[in-house]
Amino acid sequence: MTPSTPHEAREIYRTIAANIGKVMKGQTESTRKLLAALASGGHVLLEDFPGTGKTTLAKALARSIDARFKRVQFTPDLLPSDILGVSIFDQREQQFHFHEGPVFTNILLADEINRASPRTQSALLEAMGENQVSVDGEPRNLTEMFFVIATQNPVEFRGTYPLPEAQMDRFAMQFTLGYVQPAEEVAILTAQEHNHPLDELKPCATLEDVLALRHAVANVRISEELKRYVVDLVGATRTVTGVQLGASPRASLSLMKAAQALALFDGLDFVTPEQIQELAVSVVAHRIVMEPQARFSGQTTRAAVETVIKKLKVPA
Repeated sequence: MTPSTPHEAREIYRTIAANIGKVMKGQTESTRKLLAALASGGHVLLEDFPGTGKTTLAKALARSIDARFKRVQFTPDLLPSDILGVSIFDQREQQFHFHEGPVFTNILLADEINRASPRTQSALLEAMGENQVSVDGEPRNLTEMFFVIATQNPVEFRGTYPLPEAQMDRFAMQFTLGYVQPAEEVAILTAQEHNHPLDELKPCATLEDVLALRHAVANVRISEELKRYVVDLVGATRTVTGVQLGASPRASLSLMKAAQALALFDGLDFVTPEQIQELAVSVVAHRIVMEPQARFSGQTTRAAVETVIKKLKVPA
C-alpha cells in the first residue's frame, strides 16, 4: 500500500475525529489519544466510572471506520475459548473444524475486561502482543489492522480482578474520560432526547485509510536527541522513590510511536518534545507498580511520571 502524504493522513485523522465528535461531546483530548493509539498500532485501556462514555467512545470509533467490529462483554464465567474460538468435531466429515472467536476482527471492544478471571484476561495477551493466537497448539494470524479497546471500572469496584502487569504492559495507553462540563452534559441530553446519535453515525473512513494512516505515522521523523529523551524519561521511572517496578522498553517504543502519530495530527513531519510530554502519563503511568507503603501513603503512578517530566531536561 502506498502511504498517504502527511496532508492526506492528517485529513483522515480530522475526518474520523469530527465524526466521533458528533457523538462524544467535550472529549476532544480523549479522541486525540485514542486515534494516536490506533494510528501507531497500539491498544487502549479506558478506565473510568460507569456512565462516562467509555463504551460509547469505542462504538463511535468502530462505526466511523468501515471495518469489522466485535464486542465481548467480559463476565466472571467467560472462558478463553469464548474469545479465541473453538474446534468442533464434524461427525459427517470425521474431522475438527475451527470456529473463529470474536478476536478475529479489526476492532475488538473488550468491555469491562477486569470482570473476567485472570485466565480469560490472559487469552488476549498473545493477540495484543504478537497479532496472533494459539489454539490447539496452532498459531493463527489476526488481521493486519487489529485494535483492542478495553474498558474497565476502577479496581476498587466489587466483582473486579486487577489486570496483571504483563497485560497492562500490552496496552499502549491508558486514560480516563472524566466528567464533561455542565454545558456539554446538557448538549448530551438534547442529542439523546429522541434517539441515540450512535444510531445515525455512518462510516467516514475505510480500512485502507487507517492502514495508510499507520504507514504515514511510521514515516514521521524523530531525532536521535528525542529518542534519547524518550528512553531517559521511561528509564527515570525505574529509580523514582516509591516505585517498585518501573516502565519497560516497550513503554519507550509505544511513547515514540504515539508521539509520531500526534506530530502527524498536528501537521508536522517530525516529532517535538511537546508531543512526547503530552502523552507520557497516558503511555507510561499504567505500566508502573508502586511499593505498597508508597501506595498507602497516597503516591500515584501518574504523579511519579509527572515528577520525571518536570525534572528531566528537555532537548534544545
